[in-house]
Amino acid sequence: MTDILSRSYDNIGERVCSAVLSNGLQIRIVPKPGFKTSYAVFAVNYGGAAVRYELDGVKYDTPAGVAHFLEHKMFDLPGGDSAMAIMTSNGADPNAFTSSDMTAYYFECTDNFNENLKMLLHFVTTPYFTPETVEKEQGIIGQEISMCEDNPGITLYYNLLKMLYDHHPFRDKVIGTVSSIATITDETLYSCHSSFYTPANMVLCVEGDVDPEAVVRIAEAELCSESSPVPSPDYGEEESLLPVETRHCEEAEISAPQFYIGAKFRPEKGGKAQLRQRLVSQLALRVMVGTSSSFYTSLYASGLLNRDYEYEADYSAHTGTVIIGGESKDPEAVLSALSETVEAVRANGLDAEAFERAKKASFGSRLRALEDFESVCISCVTGIFNGYEALDSLAELDSVTIEECNAFISDTLAPERIAMSVITPKRS
Repeated sequence: MTDILSRSYDNIGERVCSAVLSNGLQIRIVPKPGFKTSYAVFAVNYGGAAVRYELDGVKYDTPAGVAHFLEHKMFDLPGGDSAMAIMTSNGADPNAFTSSDMTAYYFECTDNFNENLKMLLHFVTTPYFTPETVEKEQGIIGQEISMCEDNPGITLYYNLLKMLYDHHPFRDKVIGTVSSIATITDETLYSCHSSFYTPANMVLCVEGDVDPEAVVRIAEAELCSESSPVPSPDYGEEESLLPVETRHCEEAEISAPQFYIGAKFRPEKGGKAQLRQRLVSQLALRVMVGTSSSFYTSLYASGLLNRDYEYEADYSAHTGTVIIGGESKDPEAVLSALSETVEAVRANGLDAEAFERAKKASFGSRLRALEDFESVCISCVTGIFNGYEALDSLAELDSVTIEECNAFISDTLAPERIAMSVITPKRS
């Protein structure tokens, strides 16, 4: 059997077992003795942005929306069975999602874990498509696309991405368009499944009261033993850090204006460098614009911001994007306040006491997240796809400095790098 390595994180009381099968599949297991619930995710390093890729020297150009289309169809099994129905009857709660850079299939259960794990590995690696089922799914996904087009929040988000990115496919909807999915055939799906759904391009992560050796044995039995080449997504030429457009506004059937402010930055290629950059960017934003910051609390008190508010540093598909947004009666005033806050940081740096408080709060929130099996497993998968171990983040966070956060803010949120997308209520 494949060797299993065990690593203890004494600072947080966790243990992670890891293995790499002969076919290249990476496995992470977080044992939780005595816990009733178990969770498993089987993820593919393939998302909506990988419309163009190269494999064995051959270049492929596929329609937008294939990764998401595949996610929908993978639950179909030969003979007309549904993997979702089988797993549900076996006491599991299965589901899946597709992002710009990942497709993940997962389940949670309290009983019959091994049987459900076998089914998860089986259906994700067993493609079954017909022209008839593809045509039927085109209609279903077409309705989903129409619903997305009527969603102001989704429109606002993708408007911002198109303002920031000139050609990177991250700017396009993961779900695709009605015209793009109309060109997807069963051959398209088989080809993309064969290219990306190879164990060397996948990760299995499990958390719960499970036997690590049993998990590895099941994976070895259910999956092919051979390793296949891994495709390389082609995201095009490197983008400028300047936005394509700095302001965009349109109207929709909403009750109050909504906005997203965004800026691009260069993400580290991977490994410990990217893990640290993720921690720095998230902590910097928490200190400067988090819900405990003077920026947010002052605008909240003045009525310019409310609880419909969010901020993040996104690293999807080899991009780096800061997004700050929510609902406001005057988005321009929020942008002006943000610009003043950034200038203050550039001149004087972040407040040292606020930095230390935010750092402790970030550590606390990460500790609480360890209670969420889904969060832990998805974080582990994201880390492996980007060359780092997610649970290293708590030790790494301790050494993040205020100078690193000051530099991130000063560079990323320079005035010429900022764009704002706004949707306002329709005028009668």
